[in-house]
Amino acid sequence: MNFGYMRVSTVDQNLDRQKKQLEKFGCERIFFEKLTGTKRDLIEITELISQKGAHLKSLKESWLDTTTAHGKMLFTIFAGVAQFERDLTSERTKEGILAAKKRGKLPGRPKADEEKINYALYLIAQGMNRTDAAKKAGISRMTLYRKIQKKN
Repeated sequence: MNFGYMRVSTVDQNLDRQKKQLEKFGCERIFFEKLTGTKRDLIEITELISQKGAHLKSLKESWLDTTTAHGKMLFTIFAGVAQFERDLTSERTKEGILAAKKRGKLPGRPKADEEKINYALYLIAQGMNRTDAAKKAGISRMTLYRKIQKKN
């Protein structure tokens, strides 16, 4: 039995083209995700699939075919390089945060002005919608929503 897997990196993207290709290939069951690829450990997933006695074969990338020794080797190399890149990015980010802290800069967003938040809450109490209240108070909608959620 062939299983299909489709993925796009944002919820706005469409899976129709991938679905047609998988159906044409003969996939009887098709799974899908709408999330960024950096949130998945491809090597670990491939190992789990292999332990179940199954293999991966990409319809788009001819080198990705774990049914062959050559395909397994290429997959391992590419996945290893991708993991190496993610690890380097993580290390550089941590180094950058540490350097910023040494210069007296704190990472992350600055704290929202409580006066502005309270003004937006007042506007909402007066009947203004949340989006307009946030805009008029000079804060982001999400800052206002987080504050309202904390109160509830």
